[in-house]
Amino acid sequence: MRLRSLAAALLTVTAFAFASMAAPATAAADTPPDGGVLQPNVVGGSPAPAYSFMGSLQTTTGGHFCGASVVHRNWAVTARHCVQGSAPSSMQLRVGSSNRTSGGVVVGVTSVTMHSTNDLAMIGLTTVPSAYLPIRIAENSGPVGTFTRIMGWGQTCPSPGGCGAPIQLQQLNTSIVADGSCGGILGATEICTSNPGGVAGACYGDSGGPQVKTVGATWQLIGATSRSGGGSMCAVSPSIYVDVPALRPWIQAVTGLPL
Repeated sequence: MRLRSLAAALLTVTAFAFASMAAPATAAADTPPDGGVLQPNVVGGSPAPAYSFMGSLQTTTGGHFCGASVVHRNWAVTARHCVQGSAPSSMQLRVGSSNRTSGGVVVGVTSVTMHSTNDLAMIGLTTVPSAYLPIRIAENSGPVGTFTRIMGWGQTCPSPGGCGAPIQLQQLNTSIVADGSCGGILGATEICTSNPGGVAGACYGDSGGPQVKTVGATWQLIGATSRSGGGSMCAVSPSIYVDVPALRPWIQAVTGLPL
């Protein structure tokens, strides 16, 4: 179960996701592996290094439309709205590169299983090489004030269609905020995430991508980018992420794995 509340949002480009910078870790959070120091520049984010678990969900011709998090060599988490109506054979996942057009490894999508009520989906994958380590799903998302980080290749300006998606992965430090800051949030299974500085956060193209926190000096997955908490404009209010730990029983039932 989620122990606190979050805010934020995503729409779609075919999908909506964000990138942003956030407040320093609170007493409730561990220190990020890299110290948590980012320079402002997704909306409001900064260029990110390659994360071994970070995936660009693409058409088979290489067009990016959503993010995804690899949680097992044969499974990744994304947003339901990213894959609804799409055949597995029409998609691929580039994993482990900060550049959505090159590097890392490209694997095929073998299956799509969508949650019945939440904006979450599991995608089956041809095997991701062992060099690209999956991310562990956290035991819980954490209380209000928990330091988090979001990342993605979504557009870097708040207006729909106001700019294109970057080639370079962007990231933003954020934190969990009270559910009341996010309109329309499903309190038990979603996280309200901050928009640092008032205009920072996920945007179109970030949907499905990860929200992570630190546990024992490592990143662990807590959220999947879902939607904006304040209408069609990105990053001008907290965003909403699906609480992945809260849906662990469903994920385990789909995969047959003790994730």
